[in-house]
Amino acid sequence: MVDLDAINLEELASSLADQTDYDHRWLIDPQSGEIVLWTSDTGVDGENPVDIDELDHLVLIDPLPSYVWYQDMVDFAQRISDRRAGERLSRALQGRGAFRRFGNELHQRHPDLVPVWRAFSDSRAMVRAVRWLADEGLVDDDDAQRFWRDNPEAQLP
Repeated sequence: MVDLDAINLEELASSLADQTDYDHRWLIDPQSGEIVLWTSDTGVDGENPVDIDELDHLVLIDPLPSYVWYQDMVDFAQRISDRRAGERLSRALQGRGAFRRFGNELHQRHPDLVPVWRAFSDSRAMVRAVRWLADEGLVDDDDAQRFWRDNPEAQLP
């Protein structure tokens, strides 16, 4: 098991959110907690291609489905105290292109909410990262419980 403090939770959270493609994948070393990027062209060291199946000493970080991150936007829009801003953000979430429209609405019409959104989404992402580590058996359950207790967004829907 890895000490939770040894893991870059921001990097892990970004890895869990990375929906780009399968030409690159994120992996974590279960001994050190180091997160590495694998690409089909350059492997994990940036120079030597290696088949991802040969990296069996590392744990593959599969991205969480996009609906998980979408729900954060929905919850944020419902929780903000400015009713009009919340309604506009909720409308931006309807249909295809919701992520782009939400971001545009937030940055163009409600720039004062950008830091609040970032804190909210970052907090949730970190909690998901710790949940993923616990689910994978990479960190001690007591450490994970302590983290969730100390972070207000630990009670994800």
